[in-house]
Amino acid sequence: EINKLGEIFQCLSNTTRLKIILTLIEGEKNVTEICEIIGMEQSAISHQLKRMKDSNLVKSRKEGRVVHYSLDDEHITMLVTQGLEHVTHIV
Repeated sequence: EINKLGEIFQCLSNTTRLKIILTLIEGEKNVTEICEIIGMEQSAISHQLKRMKDSNLVKSRKEGRVVHYSLDDEHITMLVTQGLEHVTHIV
């Protein structure tokens, strides 16, 4: 369990992955939509999404040829929002 928790926090330590999570907090999106919001190339976003999926932070749903991503569950939202609350509390 400790190793899995460490993997989650390691995954959350990357600013690109945090941006993706903040984007997905708003709702399910495909890679193209995420790229437009974050302003990065599709290959970079896809690479990060795979890592996040492997860590059970995001899940995917295929609709035809389009893959839609969403957060795996509400715990991810809570982790990130509580982290943001902590950061704003410190400042």
